[in-house]
Amino acid sequence: MDRLRLAVLVSGRGTNLKAIIDAVEVGALQAQVVGVFSDRPDPYAFEHARERNIPTVFVDPKKYPSREEYDTALARQVMELKPGCIALAGFMRVLTPVFLNAFPGRVLNIHPSLLPSFPGLEAQRQALEYGVRYSGCTVHFVDPGVDTGPIIIQSVVPVYQDDTPETLADRILAKEHLTYPAALQLFAEGRLRLEGRRVIIDWENRAPQQPRDCVLEWLKNKDIIKEVTPNERSNSQHN
Repeated sequence: MDRLRLAVLVSGRGTNLKAIIDAVEVGALQAQVVGVFSDRPDPYAFEHARERNIPTVFVDPKKYPSREEYDTALARQVMELKPGCIALAGFMRVLTPVFLNAFPGRVLNIHPSLLPSFPGLEAQRQALEYGVRYSGCTVHFVDPGVDTGPIIIQSVVPVYQDDTPETLADRILAKEHLTYPAALQLFAEGRLRLEGRRVIIDWENRAPQQPRDCVLEWLKNKDIIKEVTPNERSNSQHN
């Protein structure tokens, strides 16, 4: 299987970028990170890229009078690397249709809540204020809204009564570092199909000559998902 050419957009620390790079290095993600782009001049995320000799590109928003003009410039820069997928990893701008239409169905994001609950900023604080017992993270396709795109996979963490936004964020972030590479591997293997707003995951079929993917076992081992067999599904429907 040809490795997925992956461009990553960042604004800050880049811990999810590092998780993606690490997953590539251990063979859990059959991808090549071909470039890392930012709207900030030198985010710490660039350090993770430079350590692996991955090109970094700063596209300065101050040079463009509108979001659309910025996204046009950003899309042109990204296109030069011919990526098959674009992963947003802490990228703090809402992308316009100008950018998204350049890469239809190929832009993914991860958000620290169980969407559609608590979109936008300070999702962990929102979750605590609402009093939920469980939170988590969501990998989704990106549309022009704020965290409104079709959901790919989600991971769940408990919320404790003495949690602060910071402690909950740390617990969710640990799940993010497993969940995002897993979702990208599903994309790389061509297992994701959109039906309306639903993302259908094909766990069974894979293209000829593809190696046995490790993503399903990885997801199971990390308690990100539990595979339900047809018999289990049938039994649950009769209980």
